[in-house]
Amino acid sequence: MSAQAQAAPQAAHPQDELLRTDRIPHIWCSGCGIGIAFGSLMAAIAKCDTPRDDISVVSGIGCTGRLAGYIHLDSFHTTHGRAIPFATGLHLTRPQNKVIVASGDGDLLAIGGNHFIHAARRNVDLTVICVNNFNYGMTGGQLAPSTPFGAKTTTTPMGSPDEPFNFCALAAACGATYVARWTALHIRRLTTAISEAMNKKGFSFVEVIAPCPTAFGRRNKIRRSLDLLRFYYERSVVKNHLAPGEATIDFDNKLVVGKFVDIERPTYLDQYDMVNRGELEAWPATGVDASAAGQRKAG
Repeated sequence: MSAQAQAAPQAAHPQDELLRTDRIPHIWCSGCGIGIAFGSLMAAIAKCDTPRDDISVVSGIGCTGRLAGYIHLDSFHTTHGRAIPFATGLHLTRPQNKVIVASGDGDLLAIGGNHFIHAARRNVDLTVICVNNFNYGMTGGQLAPSTPFGAKTTTTPMGSPDEPFNFCALAAACGATYVARWTALHIRRLTTAISEAMNKKGFSFVEVIAPCPTAFGRRNKIRRSLDLLRFYYERSVVKNHLAPGEATIDFDNKLVVGKFVDIERPTYLDQYDMVNRGELEAWPATGVDASAAGQRKAG
């Protein structure tokens, strides 16, 4: 390399302020959709008015879990399946923070599924981003709770016999206040969805359908990332405000994407404060005086 080339300044990345550049290059495979989801997250954070010191990112284990190590914010790479309870504790100790959970389908909805259900039920003020690539990509491409029926993985070489979870329907049924799903192709809509989710009070959920050519694609005869993206493009149909239960992922028909839920309800801390202030003196379901009932039980 010439002295002139060595002296030439390198062009800055547009998101350098949010990147831990000393950890670049990243470990994601060529054609992986996690980088796109990461870019949308950084773009949403860049537009957010919240001070950077009041934004935290939590992830679990897996390909997407490495995201927390690359973002230049207070970030936490937690144990497998435990990103949501860790984020819940962080939110309860620092309610002024925007706490974002970004992890994969196996981490959040398999080993972490019970935490997901109860955080949504309690309406804990978290933004949860699930990158769904239909398999356990980091550990060999095994069957995941998102693997489509009939799809091949290392543990189902003849095809998956299971029906996959509809994550959006699960989130909505458990009480999430914001639910959306987009693919890695819908970059602007995905960025908007993450921005809306971050500004929504309560448990907000954004699912990102992302290509995994290395583990999932090659076992299902879609070896190139562009072919996977084309596959998503041809089957995606936007249906905003559709009942989440009808937003199934069916690769034989259509892949439904859009914003499905955007509602208001008290957060976990709102309800905790209500109880702590003594505003629930009677149990509304029966009219029984709660203090009297407690005394009878104690006696």
